[in-house]
Amino acid sequence: MPHLMIDYSANMEDRMDMAAFCDMLRRAAIDTGVLPMPGVRVRAFRADHVSIADGAAHHGYIDISVRLRGGRDLETRKAATKMIFDAARRFLEPVLEQYPVALSLEMREIDPALSPKCGTIRDHLPSADPVQTLVPEQPR
Repeated sequence: MPHLMIDYSANMEDRMDMAAFCDMLRRAAIDTGVLPMPGVRVRAFRADHVSIADGAAHHGYIDISVRLRGGRDLETRKAATKMIFDAARRFLEPVLEQYPVALSLEMREIDPALSPKCGTIRDHLPSADPVQTLVPEQPR
């Protein structure tokens, strides 16, 4: 049930490929080895109206929120947080060098007793092999 939500300033869309960023974060979450692939969901929300630091319009931000069900120890969560943040930073490196951007990430646990879930995604995955579902087959 790991959900990654990206809140970002509208000016970031002119600076990067947000869809590619979402997909890269999905893969990074899976690559942690502790966030189950069938439950990973990444979505991005653009903020059209922002005021950052001194109010200059060229400032931008990306804030990543990771929500996951409780049960993982602190060291596991810290390692996963670092892996995902490092992947985001690498992806954004050219943007961070060229523009004033604030990048942040926060991981939060959700109490499973207060978060009922239902879903059939696992039932519809083409294979039990998670590696096979990471890269879609290319048409020939």
